Amino acid sequence: MPPDTLGQHGPPVDAAPLGEEEAEDLLRGICFKTGPPRTVGVELEWLVHDREHPEALVPEDRLRAAADAVRATPLDAALTFEPGGQLELSSQPKGSLMECVDATAADLAAVRDTLGRSGLTLAGIGVDPWNPPRRLLREPRYDAMEAALDRSGSAGRAMMCTSASVQVCLDAGEEEPGPLGYGRRWQLGHLLGAVLVAAFANSPFRQGRRTGWRSTRQALWADLDPARTLAPQGRLDPRDAWAAHVLATPVMCVRNAEGPWDVPEALTFRDWIRGGGPRPPVRADLDYHLTTLFPPVRPRGHLELRMIDAQSGTDGWLVPLAVTTALFDDPEAAETVYRTVKPLAETAGLPPAPRNPLWTAAARDGLRDPELAAAAAACFTTALEALPRMGASGHVLGTVAAFHERYVARGRCPADDLPDPVQESHGKGLVR
Repeated sequence: MPPDTLGQHGPPVDAAPLGEEEAEDLLRGICFKTGPPRTVGVELEWLVHDREHPEALVPEDRLRAAADAVRATPLDAALTFEPGGQLELSSQPKGSLMECVDATAADLAAVRDTLGRSGLTLAGIGVDPWNPPRRLLREPRYDAMEAALDRSGSAGRAMMCTSASVQVCLDAGEEEPGPLGYGRRWQLGHLLGAVLVAAFANSPFRQGRRTGWRSTRQALWADLDPARTLAPQGRLDPRDAWAAHVLATPVMCVRNAEGPWDVPEALTFRDWIRGGGPRPPVRADLDYHLTTLFPPVRPRGHLELRMIDAQSGTDGWLVPLAVTTALFDDPEAAETVYRTVKPLAETAGLPPAPRNPLWTAAARDGLRDPELAAAAAACFTTALEALPRMGASGHVLGTVAAFHERYVARGRCPADDLPDPVQESHGKGLVR
């Protein structure tokens, strides 16, 4: 273990206190690693339901046994389980879209086969439409997270235990300006992100009731915490904006060797550096603090796009992966889509995503919003033109085209097709 890291539950070991200037330099250096876009990855979260009775809460011991079986399955991706028992596959960075698609599809087939032997299935829905939050993981991190997020209401528990997403991971981009420059890609993420929310909205229900949002998951994220889920404010360079945002965001927890972790209130990381915490922070504390920030676009060296609901069906997940990768990484498509979404900045206004009018309309209305519908139609057309240039297979092209025809071309999103959860419990079935 390196000397400046923490044990799983322990304090820093032989680490020097972190200075304010050092922290700012680290954040500018590690969060946007530039160069020509080459790699792509995807993180897929899934709800785990009983195959025959998806509305029934799966008993805890049955979920744990299934989790053990999946852990024993050889996979290329990293496998984790979320606090409510959701399954997450995080692909390795791949050198092309198709490498990512093929590896992820193989992993999903193996996971589905393993779960199927236990009578369970992966459900691609942004929020569990039936069950209230139930936390299965009892670890200091999640104890502290629950305590911190409870201060803002019930959205935190719902996010932790009942939500699922598709997160696309792309390189930060080139240092130089232009369609593949990191500054352009950062801006694109916060405008195109609202279009992706609307096009892939897939969570209109929660606990058996229609919520009034097509993406209830995105509404939960927006309601989660006063600062933790926001994009950086202002018009600064992305590196400067992110560094300032990280240091100004309250610390979720301070890890301890024994007993529960401290959950300070209104202690920013900058305040902690300046002596406001129970002990001086070290580099490992800053690294950990970064994992407790949940903006819609999170810079982690690469860009992690976090705004897309989980998608139904065997291949539903590959549509947002393919479309987003094409629009960011194909130079011609990136230039076209930037011109398409740039006018959306006027609708967004000054408030940061996801708490501005553009993102609110995307989560509430999906593609029923005319401006977002027009932008989505243009973006999908551009992606379909770019995907052959990126070596996309006929299957990927056909799956994206089918989604476009079924939803985007008609001003609809997957949430518009989901049946009422009461109907589902009587056998009509959600599309998986």
